[in-house]
Amino acid sequence: MQKDYTYKYGKGKVNFTIDDSLVTDELYIKQCSVLPDPAESVREAIRNPIGCKPLRDIVKPGETVVFIVNDTTRVANSHIFMPILLDELNSAGIPDKDMWIVFALGTHRLMTEEEMVGEVGSAVAQRVRMYNSDCRDEGQFRYFGTTSYGTPVYFNNKVVEADHIICTGSVVHHFFAGFGGGRKAMLPGVAYYETVRKNHSLMLDSNAVIGKLEGNPIYYDQVEGTEMCRPSFLINVVLNEKKEFLRVFAGDYIQAHRECCEFVNDVYGVPVEKEADLVIASCGGYPKDINVYQLQKTMDNAWCAVRKGGVVIILGECAEGSGSATYEKTMQQYTTPEQVETAVRADFQIGAHKAFAVTRLMKKAHFILVSSMPPELARLLLFTPAKDMEEAMKIAMNTLGMSQPRIILMPMGSITVPLINK
Repeated sequence: MQKDYTYKYGKGKVNFTIDDSLVTDELYIKQCSVLPDPAESVREAIRNPIGCKPLRDIVKPGETVVFIVNDTTRVANSHIFMPILLDELNSAGIPDKDMWIVFALGTHRLMTEEEMVGEVGSAVAQRVRMYNSDCRDEGQFRYFGTTSYGTPVYFNNKVVEADHIICTGSVVHHFFAGFGGGRKAMLPGVAYYETVRKNHSLMLDSNAVIGKLEGNPIYYDQVEGTEMCRPSFLINVVLNEKKEFLRVFAGDYIQAHRECCEFVNDVYGVPVEKEADLVIASCGGYPKDINVYQLQKTMDNAWCAVRKGGVVIILGECAEGSGSATYEKTMQQYTTPEQVETAVRADFQIGAHKAFAVTRLMKKAHFILVSSMPPELARLLLFTPAKDMEEAMKIAMNTLGMSQPRIILMPMGSITVPLINK
């Protein structure tokens, strides 16, 4: 029987129809009730934190506070909790003039004023100063030392000049750092380019994998670097596919984050009994599919669910193309996954690492991309482009050489981690 499906795509949706009898699984996160009053849950979390004193007891009048906030590529609903954090500190005697925001851009492009306001809300934007962290402007950063992994640690001056650093953000699985959130607000969030480059080069280690903190050199290095300029407090949220609050964690930036990761594993880990011939995945729409740089995370999850030699169809608008000029330049120079890996191992650079992250997955399966990118760009990145789902399905069937493939559907691929039960 033919069945209609609607998946998120950019800020809109894509509709398609497939034979429902071919679908062996449709992956969703575990059913979990949403918080009825997110604002009250935020207040409860910061007043009863994990592993440290309440926020209002940590910061004293006369001291300054910086909040590290997600950029546009990561949804955290910062506009919900930021006014609460400001109000809480106001009540503790900290005026707005002694607080400011630095956006955790990592190596991403700078945010516009409009985007900054959109992330935290107009009321917060009018109350406190806001800054981009430009990783390529060495003058913005202060050196703190070198980790045991050889990473030179530089953090943004606007962060380190504050008496107290408060990390904020959301937590999902991360394809080489184990999990997002926590220490990542600092490193790579507000770190210098060379700090990020050296840390991310550890992704070539076999222990730098999704869902793993213990033994992961990326995580250990990030924590070691962050300890050189230790944050005073953390608030991390967990959202569902509708961007609704599932849980709020606050407190010590390591302990609270660890508990948050346990919750994420429980809710987002989806068992898959058997790998599929064909996986159809949506990134979950904007901003998760803003470019290939972000879309790659969905590729990693879909990769877990597809058999060797299978096909993955990714629905991702990629309104900003690849997301990295260095990524594209790398793909212009090297035309196979093997060539890319050799080049990246010889000279690890941010952007080029994304070429490695994407193309390594293509050794297992064939990736078809339904996007708004020019077809020639998609081909350059080693995807097979398709203008719509109808064309994508035709290509998939021809590639597989079968009319009755086993299909797994991933409606929100960037927040679902299939765990294969061997």
